[in-house]
Amino acid sequence: MGFTLEDEEIQTTPGAAARELAGKRVLALVMADIVPDLEGLELVGDHAEAVLIGGCDETLEPNQVFSYMNLARAFDEVQMGASLYCLHKNKWWQTSRGPMLDSGAFVAGLEYATGVDAVVLGKPSPSYFAAALDALAAEPELTWLVTDDVEADVRSAQLFGMKTALVRTGKFRPEALESADTSPDIVVSSLGHFPALLEEDLTGGWAP
Repeated sequence: MGFTLEDEEIQTTPGAAARELAGKRVLALVMADIVPDLEGLELVGDHAEAVLIGGCDETLEPNQVFSYMNLARAFDEVQMGASLYCLHKNKWWQTSRGPMLDSGAFVAGLEYATGVDAVVLGKPSPSYFAAALDALAAEPELTWLVTDDVEADVRSAQLFGMKTALVRTGKFRPEALESADTSPDIVVSSLGHFPALLEEDLTGGWAP
C-alpha cells in the first residue's frame, strides 16, 4: 500500500503482553509462533504469577494448547492467586476454512470458572491503543483504525477518539454491521481504497 514502517512502530498483542508482564512468571497458553515475541517473561508450568491466554491457528496446535489438562492448570494457577490476562477476547476468526472458534471462548470459560475477569492486553484495551499512538507520535483525532471487525474494534477506537474504517473483507458480516451499537465512520470494499481516503482526510477533502 506504499507505507513504510519501522519495527518499533508496529504494535502486536504479544508485544503488549511482553511489556505488561515483563519479569513475571507466566503460564502462557499461546501458539508456539508467538513465544519468541514474549521476551522478558519467565514462561513456567506452575507457580505462576500470571496466566496468559490467546491466539489460534489452523493447525492441530490449538488442540494441544487449549487441552483440558492445560485449561485445568490455568484454572488452578488463578485459584492460587495468579492474575488472568488475555491477548484478546475474540469469539471467532476468519480462516481459509471459514469461521472458526477463537481463544476468547477459553478466556470466557476461565472467567466463568474462576470468577476472575481477564485483563485484555490487545484490542479493545485503551492501553493498547495508547501504545500504538505513542509509537507513532500520533494524535487520536488524526488517526484511523482500519478493521474488519465492527463488534470488537469500532466502538473502542471511537471512544479513544480515533476515526474508523470498516473493510468488507475477512470477518466482515453485513448483519453484524446492521446490528452494531456503533457505526464506523466509513465502510470500504477493499484496503486498496484506503490510501486515497487517507489522502483526502489529510488534505481536508474528506467528511463523514
